[in-house]
Amino acid sequence: MLTRNLGRTGLRVSLVGLGCNNFGGRIDLEAARKVVDKAIESGITLFDTADIYGARGGSETALGELLGARRKDIVLATKFGMDMDAEGIKKGGSRRYIVEAVEASLKRLKTDWIDLYQIHRPDPLTPIEETLRTLEDLIRQGKVRYIGCSNLPSWQVADAYWTARNHGIEGFASCQDEYSLLVRGAERELIPAARHFGMGLLPYFPLANGLLTGKYKRNQPMPDGARMTREAQRANEVLTEANWQKTEKLSAFCEKHGKTMVELAFSWLAAQPVVSSVIAGATRPEQIEANVKAASWTLNADELAEIDAITA
Repeated sequence: MLTRNLGRTGLRVSLVGLGCNNFGGRIDLEAARKVVDKAIESGITLFDTADIYGARGGSETALGELLGARRKDIVLATKFGMDMDAEGIKKGGSRRYIVEAVEASLKRLKTDWIDLYQIHRPDPLTPIEETLRTLEDLIRQGKVRYIGCSNLPSWQVADAYWTARNHGIEGFASCQDEYSLLVRGAERELIPAARHFGMGLLPYFPLANGLLTGKYKRNQPMPDGARMTREAQRANEVLTEANWQKTEKLSAFCEKHGKTMVELAFSWLAAQPVVSSVIAGATRPEQIEANVKAASWTLNADELAEIDAITA
């Protein structure tokens, strides 16, 4: 497994990371154990979760149970900021809430520290300086090693960078956002900002909600149990005519090169210098094997140009 630095930090992370959003919800503890075992066996070191995953706390609790002594061998990333109660009180990036949220995550994860602590979404009610100063306090206390952001628009990423620089406080090392062959909006502003500020990008949904796996076919019944079968709104957003056309052309590209769509999806992301690790969820060990293998295809300049002509 290849490793890369998280942005300009010295933190090394595996090129393929494990997204743990299925733990504590879609799959039970024993199924999650098999996925975690295979991930560690395969050289995956970055495990990414969030306090909200698994029906508010289930994913972190599962990881706390499953990692045990192996906790010290991985890079554990989690997030805060989403609604953790029905009243909408436990959320956001205020000092009062972050101090509470980190203690709850540490308890569920059964660990003394979090390697990468990320704000999950923007908080329009809290000044970013307050959020950053609180996170720096957690770093000084040894409870957090690095900090990052997720789903922040590019102007807020820039604002956070300059706030940290101007006040001499710790800034975000990474940003996590949706990015794939079919969702390239991050290239307009977020990725240039991340490159300029020395932040690593952690793309999620690398397979475009499963469309790039080949499991969905145009004008055919939706597969049983698949994500977009369960989530009609997401299916309407993803299964557009434009995406069908791009997917069919990408499939032809893969056939020409004797590769799979999954291999193309991961290897294309791996070819982007700003990408530190590709976050991919899994519910079965076989998916871990496929994801790790997929990132090994080295695309040349001509191939990347051909892909751009199809998807950009």
